[in-house]
Amino acid sequence: MSLPKTLADDVARNLVMVAQLIDEDPERAYAYSRIALRLASRVAAVREAAGFAAYATQKYAEALAEFRAARRMTGNVDLWPVMADCERGLGRPERAMAMAGEPEVQKLDKAGQVEMRLVAAGARRDMGQIDAAIVTLQSPELASSSVQPWTARLRYAYADALLSAGREDEAREWFAKTIEADKDGATDASDRLAELDGVEFVDAMVEEDDEDADEDDDLNPVLDADTDTDVDTDVVDDDEDSGDGDEDDDDGVDEEVDEEVERDTKH
Repeated sequence: MSLPKTLADDVARNLVMVAQLIDEDPERAYAYSRIALRLASRVAAVREAAGFAAYATQKYAEALAEFRAARRMTGNVDLWPVMADCERGLGRPERAMAMAGEPEVQKLDKAGQVEMRLVAAGARRDMGQIDAAIVTLQSPELASSSVQPWTARLRYAYADALLSAGREDEAREWFAKTIEADKDGATDASDRLAELDGVEFVDAMVEEDDEDADEDDDLNPVLDADTDTDVDTDVVDDDEDSGDGDEDDDDGVDEEVDEEVERDTKH
């Protein structure tokens, strides 16, 4: 469906904002997606973007509805795995498992089929079938020594399932294999492996803050009882004086994101 140029530009600006914000600020991305949806609800790309924004904010029923709409418009099966994962998010793992056995899965490319396998394994775990989840993840893609975009996530899911099944030695091996494939640090496999090996990480910044606080306590004299009483009285007075404005401040908080989104859209 084609749009008038001005409208198309407005829609494009909102979709760009969705793409830029969806990982760091999914709530704002969702707000931009709703604007794009109001402007062009009959455009498949808009419905798909709205679906991913809703999915990122865990609005699974809404995400599923948008994905279904996009699929009806395009006939494309690429969204099948994320649609199945929405069913998991809605507490319906059995529906996700049913989707994993549908003919649409055979039409997916390799990445899509791996994604569907991950969703199916997750559904098995949701139903308490941890051994079946492990078997579901066992595949040529898991056994392959070549590194593909999905390799780190697949190995990580397998390691996590093994650990849940109490197979700690195997889990350690697969967390190590995950690290080999996870060049971008997309998973926390290194932390999980260190935890299994009994390594504890200490936050140096927290320790420094604690030391600074201890030094301040040593340097500052202890207030006498009269001073404590004066301070407490002042605090109570200040709280009473400032209490009237709290409700007004709270009323404006919920409108900030929408106002900022509208301003950005106009520009």
